[in-house]
Amino acid sequence: MRGGKLIFILGGARSGKSMFAEELAERFNQDVVYIATFPKNDDLEMIERIKMHKKMRNCSWKTLEIDNIDEIILNIKKNKIKNSVIIIECLTILVSNLLMNDKTDKIIINKIHELIDFIKNNNTGNIYIIVSNEVGQGIVPKNKLARNYRDILGKVNQKIAKNADEFYMIFAGIPVEIKKLS
Repeated sequence: MRGGKLIFILGGARSGKSMFAEELAERFNQDVVYIATFPKNDDLEMIERIKMHKKMRNCSWKTLEIDNIDEIILNIKKNKIKNSVIIIECLTILVSNLLMNDKTDKIIINKIHELIDFIKNNNTGNIYIIVSNEVGQGIVPKNKLARNYRDILGKVNQKIAKNADEFYMIFAGIPVEIKKLS
């Protein structure tokens, strides 16, 4: 493997994406690094959800809470993470974080290219599992910010899917293989 292997998992909210990503990670029999992308905040309901998710994960996994692409790349380099499975959960929140920090579509796409280039061109032996939400199959959002978010996330999902070695779509807990390179 020249660079890292990229596996992309896409599905709707509560479709079973995360569970499939975690099950897939276990199959590789390697160390797992779980990168949780939700920014720290005071949303009590979300804090409880995060606690529940942490309890459900394998306790031997290393969890990093990182809410931006630059820090993800820096952390992997700094900690010399090699021959591991790295779950990035999730791309949906990473894009939201960039958008809420007043990043333009062009900057967001460039950040995604940086992440893809890092994954594909570093000889770490890592397997990257990136999870994202499919938001383009619903109704057209009523406000401009929501429409812009849907549009940019759709473009980002396309970029990741195009560059993925494997791509799965999750429907009601059932993974459907879309793409798998030999």
